[in-house]
Amino acid sequence: MKDYLVKALAFNGEVRAYSVRTTNTVSEAQKRHDTWRTASAALGRSLTAGTMMGAMLKGEQKLTIKVEGNGPIGPILVDAHANGDVRGYVTNPHVDFEGTEQGKLRVYQAVGTEGFVTVIKDIGMREPFIGQSPIVSGELGEDFTYYFAVSEQTPSSVGVGVLVNGDDSVLAAGGFILQIMPGAQEETISFIEERLQQIPPVSQLIEQGLSPEELLYEVLGKDKVKVLETMDVQFNCTCSRERIESVLISLGKAELEQIRAEEEETEVHCHFCNERHKFAKEDITSLIENL
Repeated sequence: MKDYLVKALAFNGEVRAYSVRTTNTVSEAQKRHDTWRTASAALGRSLTAGTMMGAMLKGEQKLTIKVEGNGPIGPILVDAHANGDVRGYVTNPHVDFEGTEQGKLRVYQAVGTEGFVTVIKDIGMREPFIGQSPIVSGELGEDFTYYFAVSEQTPSSVGVGVLVNGDDSVLAAGGFILQIMPGAQEETISFIEERLQQIPPVSQLIEQGLSPEELLYEVLGKDKVKVLETMDVQFNCTCSRERIESVLISLGKAELEQIRAEEEETEVHCHFCNERHKFAKEDITSLIENL
């Protein structure tokens, strides 16, 4: 099944909702970065949240999320675009902890319970929008929920989940974001709060085969949801050999000549997709000649 995202309204516009399946997206990230189980869950939850937050943007707009806790996984970085493209990595992919008796991964042990969630939005203005909030649990869903409340003053509920197999492969991933609009009735808010207490974990619902639409129906009720738009989402890195050549050229002739003199081969590593681009001396010479 392909990954895709749903944008919707519910309760006659009182609630704005996003829902997404990211199983393939998170699986691609896991394979590229060789993340272990708990690291896969942390990265997958962040990618899932980032995908939905990116879908709140328009056109060429994009955002970067940095989750920097005091846990062994180190900083998590995610780039997301309005078109459904997302990429990301964890600083230390080989982190894993024993799960609970119910099989739930202890993501907070990897992320840490102290630190910050920072979101940088490039919306085409002279200066980017930067929002930041403290980590409140390290489980990430609660941390993004708190981010929306503190930095964007939008009452929200963020549910993100990743199921990981014993061999570290990703079985299911996805999530939802519900946002209460100004003027929403207390009855609506109370209903949603009760439903969120009753439903199974997001990853279990996706494992059961629920689509993004059905995930919203499960939480909000099918008769309450109006789907506005669907869009494909995917792991897609913007790095390319041509882009890296442009970066190398920007270093200038003197620095490129120094690189050519000191290195038999120059390797540029993209942290987001883990691709390594190699440039031989002849390649560097060609870049110098084009300056």
